[in-house]
Amino acid sequence: MSTTKWVIDPTHSEIGFKVKHMMFTNVSGKFDKFDASIETEGDSFENAKVHFTGQTDSINTGNADRDNHLRSGDFFDAAQFPELKFEANSFTKINEGDYELNGNLTLHGGTKPVRLAVEFGGLMKDPWGNTKAGFSITGKLNRKDWGLSWNAALETGGVLVSEEVKLVIELQFVKQ
Repeated sequence: MSTTKWVIDPTHSEIGFKVKHMMFTNVSGKFDKFDASIETEGDSFENAKVHFTGQTDSINTGNADRDNHLRSGDFFDAAQFPELKFEANSFTKINEGDYELNGNLTLHGGTKPVRLAVEFGGLMKDPWGNTKAGFSITGKLNRKDWGLSWNAALETGGVLVSEEVKLVIELQFVKQ
């Protein structure tokens, strides 16, 4: 069977996250600049090779002051660590449409394993004849595992920013 290459369609993809603020509301954000590719055997995504990179200075939460703080040395330190990377170790089918994606996330100078849940939306032809694949990916990670540990205590107890980060990712790939 031949290897099939899939490239990201960035206009129909979003690398998003949510973090609890003041322990009771979620603040959402995303990375505006990223690239990803998948290599499969034929059209089966089982055991696919997945590569992702994102530019840390492209973080966007809809608030310029917060985004600048996130780019600073308190968090991503985008000047020193301009890129985050994910390389898959395994892409395993759980049942029809559900997969588990395991790999290494490199962020802020450290590399740690992560496990992500993937919902495969299926294959579809667009109006121009391109075959596309859609994926919804979710997961959780602790930002302190990568040295993103800045926080502030609240007068009422607790902290300003949760350690847990929820990943909410929508990806569309184009078959090459």
